[in-house]
Amino acid sequence: MTEKEHINLQGRLRLKILGLHHGAGSGHIGCSLSCIDIMISVLKYKGAEDSFILSKGHAATALYTILNETGGIPDDAMDSFYKNDTTLPAHPAPGKYDAIPFATGSLGHGLPIATGIAKANKLKKSKGTSYVLMSDGETNEGTTWEAAHFAVANRLDNLLVLVDKNGLQGFGSTKDILGDTASGKIWETMGFDVREADGHDIGALLAAKNELLALKNGRPKLVIANTVKGKGVPYMENKMEWHYLPMNEQLYTEAIERIKLDYRL
Repeated sequence: MTEKEHINLQGRLRLKILGLHHGAGSGHIGCSLSCIDIMISVLKYKGAEDSFILSKGHAATALYTILNETGGIPDDAMDSFYKNDTTLPAHPAPGKYDAIPFATGSLGHGLPIATGIAKANKLKKSKGTSYVLMSDGETNEGTTWEAAHFAVANRLDNLLVLVDKNGLQGFGSTKDILGDTASGKIWETMGFDVREADGHDIGALLAAKNELLALKNGRPKLVIANTVKGKGVPYMENKMEWHYLPMNEQLYTEAIERIKLDYRL
């Protein structure tokens, strides 16, 4: 895809995300706008043997919109988001769509799952890459570090972790909670190959991902994607409250108008 096509897709999927949340009157908007571009860089380009786990399951609408775009979720299912008997609940649930194999969120311990998949791929001699998208707040968790050490000890260079580093978590700034546990230096010291990229630049994300995967050296991989919570909607950007708040009609209209303008739709 060209840069122009990437920008168009980034805008269209943001409109879909906003539409889902507006229709349901639900929150968790800012976290989906934060990571949708990271998901594009993986799910538009992953191979048939690759797998993807969304560990920050509260960003479910980002996952649903990109899977709808790539054919993993049909159009007629999208209107059921967050409604009774839906196959698209507020956090991803397995059982209906092949692209959603596990229930995750909030902070769904996706790294241990993805690490297990990577280990299984090694045992099966599969060429697939195990991708997992985490939040920076999630790097506070003990299971994250257990899985990371397991990945290093088992030389899982077919594991690629993407961290949505927007600097905010449930109750404040990540630096004020347990410090910067999404620091590249920490992960490099542990034994990961690490790259940083603008988490809203598809080209930069693809370059970082491809550079890492070319290193067949027994070291697991990690991309720190520097992002903005609520990216694309100025009144949401870098605002912790938009982890939780729903939009009223006026705010929804303002958001879609700004997305259309800035993403040239």
